[in-house]
Amino acid sequence: MKPYISLLQVRFLNGLQYRAAALGGLATQFFWGIMLVFIYKAFYGGAASSNGFSFQDLVSFVWLQQAFLSFLFLYDWDSEMLDMITTGGISYELCRPVRIYQVWYVKLLSKRLSRGILRFAPVVILGFIMPYPYNLSLPGSPVSLLLFIVTLFLGLFLLVAISMLIYISIFKTMSPIGSVGIFSIIGEFFAGMTIPLPLMPSWLQNICMALPFRWTADLPLRVYSGNIGTPEAITGIAIQSVWIAILVLAGAFIMKRITRLSVVQGG
Repeated sequence: MKPYISLLQVRFLNGLQYRAAALGGLATQFFWGIMLVFIYKAFYGGAASSNGFSFQDLVSFVWLQQAFLSFLFLYDWDSEMLDMITTGGISYELCRPVRIYQVWYVKLLSKRLSRGILRFAPVVILGFIMPYPYNLSLPGSPVSLLLFIVTLFLGLFLLVAISMLIYISIFKTMSPIGSVGIFSIIGEFFAGMTIPLPLMPSWLQNICMALPFRWTADLPLRVYSGNIGTPEAITGIAIQSVWIAILVLAGAFIMKRITRLSVVQGG
């Protein structure tokens, strides 16, 4: 366990150095958030809520989505890891006295953590100072805030486990852009990042509930405002934990088998 913790610390501190990229991303996320808020305002018209999802809850949903983008979006990749798979550099990783699945999981986790830490506070502050009703609201209650933090980090662990399956698929497809693009679009839609779940038809919501993607983003973002109550949030935490265990165990098993069968040209 010690090597993985050390790797997490090193990669996390290294990620904190990219402040210029964080500033560029911050500007993009802030203006994208404003655009989404006004689009949804037009959708709502004069209505206070739609399908039990108030406009103010939706505004908070959008601002938190932009603030914690690195924690929530699948469409993010590590070029170093992709190069290892497509160029044969994976052979060096396999020679190290550590388990490759755990090493790559820690790398992805540290990258998302460092990006999220650098970017979330400015977006949250800007969201709070926006004029009503376009501002980020306070949490529904102190309990909602606590549950939001717990579900947010569990969602991050689950998102990384899903991302690992995408990387593993590249061993077969050998197409990083195709694999990342297809899986990311599908995952983000069913996570409620394209259209919030309450605005979807009920039959589509049922499909989202049965997949792991919804538990990475929709759950924590709606817990914050109190749109998802405490009992449902606690149930969601249990479901998140089960999905994390299933996907991590499955990913580690598949990675072990696929690396045994991999052939590195010239090696």
